[in-house]
Amino acid sequence: MSDTLIPPLAPDHVAAPRTIKPITGEALAQRAAAIRDEVGKAFIGQADALDHVLIALLAGGHALIEGVPGLGKTLLVRALAKTLDCGYARVQFTPDLMPSDISGHAVYDPKTETFNIRRGPVFTNLLLADEINRAPAKTQSALLEAMQEMQVTIEGHSFELAPPFLTLATQNPVEQEGTYPLPEAQLDRFLLKVLIGYPSRADEKKMVVAVSQGRMASDFDLSQVRRVVGPEEIVAMQLGTALVTVDDAVIDYAVRIAAATRDWAGIALGAGPRGSLALVRAARAQAVLSGRDFVTPDDVREIAKPALRHRIALAPELQIEGQEPDDVLHALLAKVEAPRQ
Repeated sequence: MSDTLIPPLAPDHVAAPRTIKPITGEALAQRAAAIRDEVGKAFIGQADALDHVLIALLAGGHALIEGVPGLGKTLLVRALAKTLDCGYARVQFTPDLMPSDISGHAVYDPKTETFNIRRGPVFTNLLLADEINRAPAKTQSALLEAMQEMQVTIEGHSFELAPPFLTLATQNPVEQEGTYPLPEAQLDRFLLKVLIGYPSRADEKKMVVAVSQGRMASDFDLSQVRRVVGPEEIVAMQLGTALVTVDDAVIDYAVRIAAATRDWAGIALGAGPRGSLALVRAARAQAVLSGRDFVTPDDVREIAKPALRHRIALAPELQIEGQEPDDVLHALLAKVEAPRQ
């Protein structure tokens, strides 16, 4: 009997060695606006949360979406997946979920006396990790390699993930029973932490009308959301976003903000170098959403909280006072001097 591992990966999951031309300038801004408009047909209100998820997409990063149940976290990801004509998979994280349930595993074939690879849901373009904090750290860690290195290792063999690959994870910040806090190494892999709060009264009314009028279902009808871009176009948009001009003074500003978190009173653990990188990457995408091909200090300032709130840990005395990371970051941003535009 042979124990040879045969990994018969389908062609559609193997990155093709082709050159993709970046989409830049006005064409890039128009495509980003089209995606935002389409997702907005189903995801009513919460414009900031939608923009932050689009920033993660354009910057080629991952996003952790946090909010209490019923605010549309999963709906946002489903609507985005419908708009992007690419692979989509959803994994409901539970305490009994195993790492192989995400990455895949080897299956013995008695006919050929060999082991074949059965791909897990991570082999996709857009992965929804729903309620990620309900699975233990061992299972959460199954995403680390995929999120950082764009590959998955199964039984000692590494398989590349086809670009684009984006992980959007959701979690409930209130309920603690049966949950496992994400390790710092896991949190640091997320480009942004997106917070979703309660909608305004007007948006909630619009939401109720859209869902309940003439329908028995309790969720949005996504049939009205059309597909806008495919996998190659998404990669081309990401390449174009990476070409957005960032002045040296703006880069220095982003580095000074991240460095300030390491010495700030009340912050027990500051942001590492990934924080500086996240600020610059996300600021480029922020500029694209604003219709510009260059980054301003305001872009860095606007994206600083989503890029850093999960990379810092508050001192116990501030936690006792009920302060949040955003409160401390707000005070920090007011003190760090921005370059003149």
